[in-house]
Amino acid sequence: MGSVIGTGVFALPSALAAYGPVSLVAFVIVTIGALALAFTLGALSRRIPGSGGPYVYARHAFGDFGGFLNAWSYWITAWAGNAAIVVALVGYVEVFVNTGHTRIWSIVIALLGLWIPAVVNISGLRTMGATQVVTTILKFVPLVFMATVGLVFVKTANFGAFNASDTSFGGAVSAAAAIALFSYLGIETTAVVAGKVRDPRRNVARATVIGTIGCAFVYVLSTITVFGTVPNASLRTSVAPFTDAANAIFGGEWAGQVVALSAIVSGLGCLVGWTLVVAEMPRAAAADHLFPAPFARTWRGIPLFGVIASTVLASILTVVSYTSFDTVFTTLVLLSVFTAVVPYLFSAAAQVYWLLSRGPRLPRAQLVRDVTVSAVALVFSFWSLAGSGYQAGYYGVFCLLLGVPVYVWLKVSRHEYGETPVTTAETTASDA
Repeated sequence: MGSVIGTGVFALPSALAAYGPVSLVAFVIVTIGALALAFTLGALSRRIPGSGGPYVYARHAFGDFGGFLNAWSYWITAWAGNAAIVVALVGYVEVFVNTGHTRIWSIVIALLGLWIPAVVNISGLRTMGATQVVTTILKFVPLVFMATVGLVFVKTANFGAFNASDTSFGGAVSAAAAIALFSYLGIETTAVVAGKVRDPRRNVARATVIGTIGCAFVYVLSTITVFGTVPNASLRTSVAPFTDAANAIFGGEWAGQVVALSAIVSGLGCLVGWTLVVAEMPRAAAADHLFPAPFARTWRGIPLFGVIASTVLASILTVVSYTSFDTVFTTLVLLSVFTAVVPYLFSAAAQVYWLLSRGPRLPRAQLVRDVTVSAVALVFSFWSLAGSGYQAGYYGVFCLLLGVPVYVWLKVSRHEYGETPVTTAETTASDA
């Protein structure tokens, strides 16, 4: 939950305001899809424990190239997502400083927001874990308040037109869903770092499912509160929507500043977790010689090269986004969603593949249930890809296919052609 709930949820109401309350329908659909993915990932983690998450699942089902594409796409998701998180973080920092939103200072704040979590990670796993616990508790207070007490202050007049976009109902729901899905990115993070989790066969699945349910409760209800306390026209241009909602509820500015502090803590805590995740999946792939070797090197248990390289890339993308895109947050969100859905799709497909090929061993009722849940996750992944839009699709496919020359180079450097046979231990794990 610390990795899932970052600044995304604190900034999403503004991004969704362009579609109006119809985006709440999209949020509910995305929540159902996210839960299907959570159950699917939980089942996969019980069969195939160990770090790597979607990379490991795809490699077991579809071989080296499938595993590599997942690792590559997820790696892009993680550092591009960190750029989106830090952009949202900047909006809340600027409640206190740089209130005029001068671009150069926004970039400086964003870069600090990326590198402070990197330093925390480099200092060791114990420090990172303690930071996650503290920041998760602190950010939950205002979110739970908005999801419960805040509902009392909702005024229907603030919602505006049900479909405030220029598109059809279906088009608005699809577009809003792609943005809303960003708030659930991270449901797989426990599986990605499963090698560092105590009793992963039991705890990874539980953390994934229970964490997703907890996030869903907070997300949907708190978004309703923001929509119902801040007029739609104001919400569209807000850089700190939860701050505006708190000010509308209590009057004055003190409440909004408290929420802004919580959003800042939330963003930093989320970035601490994602900075480890962004390095952990390529580390797992590099251990199988399916990612450049430096990503496999660790220092005090931390994949140091992966942390630094990914933070550098996130920093470059942040600077480029501030200087090239008008809607910085939404652009980065949609790119992150597109590249994240590719590993989700492969993971759901891997589960369906395993169930249909090995599933007859299972009781019929369990087989039907598991196939249905995995099929829902698979269809949801395709729908999310379609809703991410043409611009995200263009940049996402381009970034994904940039990995093909890297894969060729990795194979040639090892004098390999074709697939690497799965070891006996791996086969046993996947059939367990």
